[in-house]
Amino acid sequence: MSQSFQPLLFGGDINVYSVARAFHEAYGVRSVAFGKYPAFPCYGSAILDYRVCPENESDEAFLRNVRAVAQEFSDRTVILMGCGDSYVQLACRYRDSLPANVIAPYITEDFLMTLVNKERFYELCDRHGVDHPATFIYDKSMGHDFRLPWGAPYIAKPADSVAYWACGDHSLAKVYICQTWEELLESLDHVYAAGYQDHMILQEFIPGDDSYMRVLTSYSDRNGRVTTSCLGHVLLEEHSPHGIGNHAVILTEYDETLQLQIRNLLEGLHFVGFSNFDIKFDSRDGKYKVFEINCRQGRSNYYVTGAGHNIARLVVEDRILHHDLPFQITKNRSLWRMIPPNVAFKFTPKKYHEEMRSLMRAGADSHSLVYSRDASLKRRLRVMKNHLGNIKRFNKFNKVPQD
Repeated sequence: MSQSFQPLLFGGDINVYSVARAFHEAYGVRSVAFGKYPAFPCYGSAILDYRVCPENESDEAFLRNVRAVAQEFSDRTVILMGCGDSYVQLACRYRDSLPANVIAPYITEDFLMTLVNKERFYELCDRHGVDHPATFIYDKSMGHDFRLPWGAPYIAKPADSVAYWACGDHSLAKVYICQTWEELLESLDHVYAAGYQDHMILQEFIPGDDSYMRVLTSYSDRNGRVTTSCLGHVLLEEHSPHGIGNHAVILTEYDETLQLQIRNLLEGLHFVGFSNFDIKFDSRDGKYKVFEINCRQGRSNYYVTGAGHNIARLVVEDRILHHDLPFQITKNRSLWRMIPPNVAFKFTPKKYHEEMRSLMRAGADSHSLVYSRDASLKRRLRVMKNHLGNIKRFNKFNKVPQD
């Protein structure tokens, strides 16, 4: 089976490594990946043929690299997967003009830009009955002359995340959580001074710590049918300035009402490929509020593979074997983490600790970077360095829960 296709991944982070690991676990195949820097966790990995390309996000380099791999593996079907927003946009843009042996399981670029624009996405949510936080669309021309129908704290984030990060200003935050009105105005001024010109999304803050967050990953086949839905209960996130919102501990759970609601949204839109939703439970009205959709597998995608739904198999069964898979919702409990156990227990609410320990004892516990088939001495030392970095970062930026 592995001789009939070749995974081609774009990016160089944990997302890429997790996808490559899924392909390696399922089929023993070594993925080709193009990243901008020779950096951990992909550079030097035994399960990746990692190729450094500094201009990786340009149209010219993207097409050159895809065509080169298509020719190199001319006897195989190349499965192209983007592991970052800019790469997904490129895959969508050129999906219908790639070499004949390349498959890019993505929607059109126009459709992508509709979904990643949070202003338009919330309009679609309203149309399909999907709840989201109270939202105000801010335009630069408003300056400081506007009012919000809710009080602090305020959430501010870009309507167009692709254009936002294209500014190249590393001082920009992924999300601004503003405790005062003055802090909100300062954040907006900073964003527009950095060169971003599109709308900003201002939202009501939904109360609750990290454990009120959920992540939902779905796979929609070539016909727009959702075949897999895996819901993760986020127990802990990063709080460092550039890592804020990144998942650190996830416990899979099952909520049929929510998962069928998202399935209906995706199928109503005729979406194809992986989708990833950030969601928060609002204890005030008992509803789940959707923040955004990522038109790809998320950074923490190994929580899906670890729960028993290998994401590589989903793509291969659909796009290589053309099997029509039945709809499945993950119901078994499993634990995923990106941090050492002692950090996970220190910063997650104690009410989850008993089940966390039970899952660890049962072997239903996974870490994206800890893989027995990619465990040279050099690799293990590098993973250990990553653990030490996480210990330092979480002790600095995260608070121990008071429970």
